[in-house]
Amino acid sequence: MEAIPDQFMEFHPIHGVNVSLDLSGTRATRVESFANGVCFSKHPLKPGEIFLIEIEEKEVGWCGNLRVGLTSRDPGNLDVVPEYSIPDLTDSGDSWVFAITRNHNKVVEDPGDGGQRLGRGEPGEEAAERYHNLKPQTFFTDSHLYIENVRIPRDKLVGRSRPGRYSHILDDLYRTNALPPTARRSRIGVLYTQRGPGLADMHVVINGEDMGASAKGIPSIQPLHAVVDVFAATKCVRIVQVEYGFSSLQTLCRKAIQKHIVHRMAIDWLELPEAMKHYCKYE
Repeated sequence: MEAIPDQFMEFHPIHGVNVSLDLSGTRATRVESFANGVCFSKHPLKPGEIFLIEIEEKEVGWCGNLRVGLTSRDPGNLDVVPEYSIPDLTDSGDSWVFAITRNHNKVVEDPGDGGQRLGRGEPGEEAAERYHNLKPQTFFTDSHLYIENVRIPRDKLVGRSRPGRYSHILDDLYRTNALPPTARRSRIGVLYTQRGPGLADMHVVINGEDMGASAKGIPSIQPLHAVVDVFAATKCVRIVQVEYGFSSLQTLCRKAIQKHIVHRMAIDWLELPEAMKHYCKYE
């Protein structure tokens, strides 16, 4: 597997008119209405590199949720950012966007027509066995998510609940993927894998689970930027940085602390800097 160098992810300064970015460029908030919330990654993605975001705020009263995908358009060359990712971007033929719903996000292969459809069913025994054989049988299998020849650390793929009396119980629900995809703290990522010369498949990852190839045969000769549409009931998202290589000292410290406490709220009892407590509780 080819190593992916860590790249600090940010949103592109070109975005929908209703979007406000924070100073770090890693949090996008739709400040009004339900549309004009289209955002892009600042830099093109590398093959196997995930653009991961967490839903921070919701807004009741709207129908629809977050949309994510890829585009071969250069955001810097856009005269006007489209009001909607679907259909405004997708109808152009150079963008592939997936609407996240509370259910039915799994892409299931349909052997009858060779295409794909959305559904909830599990893959057939033959497909499951084929996946099992492709999955590397190593010590690190449970700690990483494997998508074809891409390996992504699971550590950051699942969100964590905010402090509360039952936070330590909620964390278990997050890890078992019981959290609805459209809920606050849900983490959703998009990436692509190479499937041949100049072609790629787009995958969406929700709370640590690969939803399958939601778009196949994408031309990958042109650079591909991530698309995040902060749409309707989704009001604010933030980027989650993923470490592919050796863990940073900060991450190693966090893991060591979390390993030796009863549950996350016990971190408040430790004599640590507030910034470290915050990092240990929320990441």
